[in-house]
Amino acid sequence: MQIAPFSIARLPRIEFGQGKLSTLTSTIKKYGNKILLVTGRQSIEKSNHWQSIIDSLEQNNCNWQQVRITHEPSPEMIDNIVGQFRDKHFDAVIGIGGGSVLDAAKAIAGLLLIDHSIMDFLEGVGPELTYPGPAVPFIAIPTTAGTGSEATKNAVLSKQGKDGFKKSFRDDQLVAEVAIIDPDLLSSCPPSLIAANGMDALTQIMESFVSTRSNTLTDALAVSGLRSCRDGLIDWYQQKNNQSTARSSMAYASLVSGINLAQTGLGSVHGLAAPLGAFFPVPHGAACGTLLASATRINIETMLTREPDNPALEKYARIAVILCNKKFRQQSDALTALINLLEKWTNIMQLKKLGAYGISQKDHEKITQHSRGSSMKTNPVLLTDDDIMKILEERT
Repeated sequence: MQIAPFSIARLPRIEFGQGKLSTLTSTIKKYGNKILLVTGRQSIEKSNHWQSIIDSLEQNNCNWQQVRITHEPSPEMIDNIVGQFRDKHFDAVIGIGGGSVLDAAKAIAGLLLIDHSIMDFLEGVGPELTYPGPAVPFIAIPTTAGTGSEATKNAVLSKQGKDGFKKSFRDDQLVAEVAIIDPDLLSSCPPSLIAANGMDALTQIMESFVSTRSNTLTDALAVSGLRSCRDGLIDWYQQKNNQSTARSSMAYASLVSGINLAQTGLGSVHGLAAPLGAFFPVPHGAACGTLLASATRINIETMLTREPDNPALEKYARIAVILCNKKFRQQSDALTALINLLEKWTNIMQLKKLGAYGISQKDHEKITQHSRGSSMKTNPVLLTDDDIMKILEERT
């Protein structure tokens, strides 16, 4: 088989596995002893892992300061934090938390050494200057499984409200130097977070697999990530079977989703998730989770009607084989089974409809108009405004 040409952008050094938090001590030694620690509100500090983190800092005689990220990062938040710490000359930034924490830490690390507002570099707003760098070395330690931010070059920032936006600060220099993925850190995730983040990871894997920019390597990773979602997500959410195995499966799925999205782009779910999160108080993972089944169905129906030879149809059928863990006699049977399974998981994990966040039919046109960012450009089929609004109507 002839392998088509492809390119893979920079990735962090990856330390994956139970107990890998212990590698933080040796990792810090490579960079110096002045550390900015970026965390969430308080969950990591209440966990039994906090002392290990403090021990790692103390063993390196670190002079460290801490900043807490209490909600999705905004440009104003990042500029304020950078202004507070720019003259401290940190050797490394350590982000430990969920996707919002890692995105914030990534952005902070990228700005500490340059005299710019983050608005200078955000895609789609402001002057969109070329990022000059350098960034302070960034160490990413996720405590949730979903966003894959530990493996990407973009920090997603939000301004919420009538004129809101959700945009990326993106550059290869922002990629973490080291990503430490320890599934043990996921043990305190509540069911609602497991559902939203887990469906975000699944969405990113599915969308990268059918993306117009997918390639042989990302496809191989996607297949392994889909198997991990199949084996881990519902068990973890329902607290069934071996929880350690389930957490490990979803930590891996999240990592794969981040690697792949950085290489291939995403699709219609993420195209819609951006304006939903910008204009309304919809958490990113919740938006992805509630839209995935409907968006998948609209993609499939559109291709069957307009582009029956689109290769993404066969990929959707392969996703069905993996997630349903069975073979199908006909492609049509596989496609139906996939949609049914996604709807079943959406219901099992009690993902709310968009109306729960104050969204009504009158908002659909505005959301649709703002959905055609970079993610929608790699969707496997071009959706019309009517197609997009059908997705919203089903989930409002």
